Amino acid sequence: MSDIIELEGLEFFAYHGFYDEEQKLGNRYSIDIRVEVNLQKAAKSDALADTVSYEQLYKIAASAMREPARLLETVAQRIIEAIYAQYPHIVACAVSVSKHNPPLGGVCAKARVTLCR
Repeated sequence: MSDIIELEGLEFFAYHGFYDEEQKLGNRYSIDIRVEVNLQKAAKSDALADTVSYEQLYKIAASAMREPARLLETVAQRIIEAIYAQYPHIVACAVSVSKHNPPLGGVCAKARVTLCR
């Protein structure tokens, strides 16, 4: 059984979107990250080196948000790949990327994509 580290509701203003106008105007985005990892060693050692750093997860998400993409799927995949590159020992990772008030022609609080690897 794996242990879980989660960051919820990371918020960014970024320039993602299928339409050129979205990439010019920008929008608000939220990201949730869930990492499954064995934390038994960290729980005993009380050492940051034995866990997954919340701060590093945030920095990975922030870096991915700075590079415009057409699809939320692309943003989520970038985040997952960077997390696995830094923490190859994790068991699984899920990343949700939400766009606030997407341009759908009607009321929609958020559009969300979740990738699980």
